[in-house]
Amino acid sequence: MRAGALTADAVALEARKAAQAEDEPLGVALPPPAGQPTATVTLLHEWRLAHLPPDTRPLPSVAPYDQLLRRRVSGDQREGEAQ
Repeated sequence: MRAGALTADAVALEARKAAQAEDEPLGVALPPPAGQPTATVTLLHEWRLAHLPPDTRPLPSVAPYDQLLRRRVSGDQREGEAQ
């Protein structure tokens, strides 16, 4: 279910993987050898977001929508009240 698959084969495969992971001993992280840099992992979406050009568009305005709301007000109803 966690894998997002609903076929019996996929569920069986994920169950085998989970059981195998429970049986394997946890590894001990060793420090990198002296003089070698540590590796870093950058996710693709984070890299893309970091390399986007600046957004120079003006901020959006809701003024046109406010004008539409004022036009719908009729008679003795005040602005902001439900019809």
